[in-house]
Amino acid sequence: MAGPGSDGDPISLVAVETAALLRELTAGLLASNDLEEALDHLAKTSRHALPGVSWSSVTLLRAGEPASVAASDRRARRLDSLQYAADGPAMSAIRQREVVLADDLSTETRWAEWTPRAVTYGACAVLAAPVDVDDQVLGSISLYACQPGVLGHGAQLTAMLLAEHAGLLLAAVRERDRRDSVPSDLAGTLASGEVIGQAIGVVMMQRRCPPAEALDVLRGASTALSIPVEDVARRLVRSAEDRARAV
Repeated sequence: MAGPGSDGDPISLVAVETAALLRELTAGLLASNDLEEALDHLAKTSRHALPGVSWSSVTLLRAGEPASVAASDRRARRLDSLQYAADGPAMSAIRQREVVLADDLSTETRWAEWTPRAVTYGACAVLAAPVDVDDQVLGSISLYACQPGVLGHGAQLTAMLLAEHAGLLLAAVRERDRRDSVPSDLAGTLASGEVIGQAIGVVMMQRRCPPAEALDVLRGASTALSIPVEDVARRLVRSAEDRARAV
């Protein structure tokens, strides 16, 4: 279960911080009464995902049209709403199915209509990550900064992990709403133990993999070692915390 870096690697500290963020996200989404409440929690949690992020928003599309929008505050909602009449980073992330970064909007040449209007609202940089909920619903998480140059490579990785995790959990919330039953296997596993959610975040950070694959890694280790998944998770989180403290 060793990570890709050696002891003292800064990735360990980032992994622990990301795991804590994913744990908070998991708890909030699975406790939500419906999809709209889940989206609101996601937008507000995303606001604290990275240093330098000033506002955040979440957009979901059905049949190519905006169906649900949530934002950390009024300004983020305005920035997102500007994109529905004109193209923008959130729509680009959804259409291209990849992370979209504009680290300095003052020199940005994409989104000719959206960019100058976004700048007037105080946005200096934006990072948008696609969210796959299910076959009918696609979306994106947008992180806005009021200073240029604060959303780099590490921010892109964290946004990608956040979007992957959020998509899985939002799918569980939608399924629960439709069937009025328990969430998916992974969502249920995450909810059953806080340490498992932390461990999944660590594995995602170490292996650059989605949540479902991270859970498979934990289960594989559990089978190989003949110990419960919770014990594997506890050992992994403790190891990551030890490496983080050694930095």
